[in-house]
Amino acid sequence: MQALEEALGYHFKNTALLREALRHSSYANEHRGEEAVSNERLEFLGDSVLGFVTAEFLFEKHPDAPEGDLTRIRARLVCEESLYEVAQRLELGRCLCLGHGEEAGGGRERPSILADATEAVIAAMYLDGGIEPASALIHRMLLDGAAEATIVRQRRDYKTALQELVQRTPNHVLRYRLTDETGPDHAKTFTIAVMLGDEVAGTGTGHSKKEAEQNAARSALEQLEAKMESGS
Repeated sequence: MQALEEALGYHFKNTALLREALRHSSYANEHRGEEAVSNERLEFLGDSVLGFVTAEFLFEKHPDAPEGDLTRIRARLVCEESLYEVAQRLELGRCLCLGHGEEAGGGRERPSILADATEAVIAAMYLDGGIEPASALIHRMLLDGAAEATIVRQRRDYKTALQELVQRTPNHVLRYRLTDETGPDHAKTFTIAVMLGDEVAGTGTGHSKKEAEQNAARSALEQLEAKMESGS
């Protein structure tokens, strides 16, 4: 526990909160007589703390970014994969309390369990010391380093990038075609296919045609770039 506190850069006044954050539901279910509480409630709170700190960071650092961009960037920054990487850096796996079945099934390395534990630890720090230590951990582990690269990727103009790539090959023409439109007028979802000649190069969906076109262009761009890298 002391090693984890060192990695967190925070020493708990109430260590019971940290122990709860590391207690998986499988362990709690096997130790009900001992009044062991799982980390699920802390995970719920930690998700909100993480979302708030990340939203505030993006709001202040990128005042020109529209709401849609901010939402997508935040989702990428706080996704399971990102939280799993944080858990690995903190070596949370070795600190978890797991039930026998989960232990035998490799639960200490399961991305979903480790991501949930990361959120629970954030909540435990928030309850024990307030927003400052929780925010400091989130910034150090998630925001102050890799965030900028993620933001650049998320805000890329995929339609322009795709057009520039296609223009390198003569006689290739891009066009975007609406293939589906669902939902009520106030909440429609559009599906767009980007055509390279007569072939579908990529598809995308969005709550506006512009967003769907960008997602379709992104899909096409990723596929074309992958082909170029493989030399096919």
